[in-house]
Amino acid sequence: MGARKRIRAEQRKEAKKKQYFATLKACPTSPRKMRLLADQIRGLEVNQALDILRFSPKAASNDMEKLVLSAISNWQNKNEGVRIEDSHLVVSQVYVDKARTLKRIRPEAMGRAHLIRKRSNHVTLYLEDKNEARQQQKQAAGQAADTEETTNDTQK
Repeated sequence: MGARKRIRAEQRKEAKKKQYFATLKACPTSPRKMRLLADQIRGLEVNQALDILRFSPKAASNDMEKLVLSAISNWQNKNEGVRIEDSHLVVSQVYVDKARTLKRIRPEAMGRAHLIRKRSNHVTLYLEDKNEARQQQKQAAGQAADTEETTNDTQK
């Protein structure tokens, strides 16, 4: 492996340590039904999202609720010693992709057969800590101000 590839792989690995996510594979619900729930919780705080999912009449809400709880657990594992009440966790991204489709045959009248498609999906959910994001923005703004001062000094 070349040095460039190794460095890039290490950068991706470090970036992944700061991401908090959970995935649900081969959930036996159609992607269209799951996307309705994903759209409802995207951008909300974790507590609000859990409340919406807990009291939703849709059958897919149970799977989505477990996924949010799993993402919270992943956040806790990566941030030991930090209280979840102090953090400001938000569901930042939710992706619902289609998975395999099981094809079944249902008999119909006069010897015919109709195809029944049983769809499934993959769901990926990302959490974001708003407090952490604000600190990173402040640091980036401070670094940008420092670089502006150095460029202004060299231009004079």
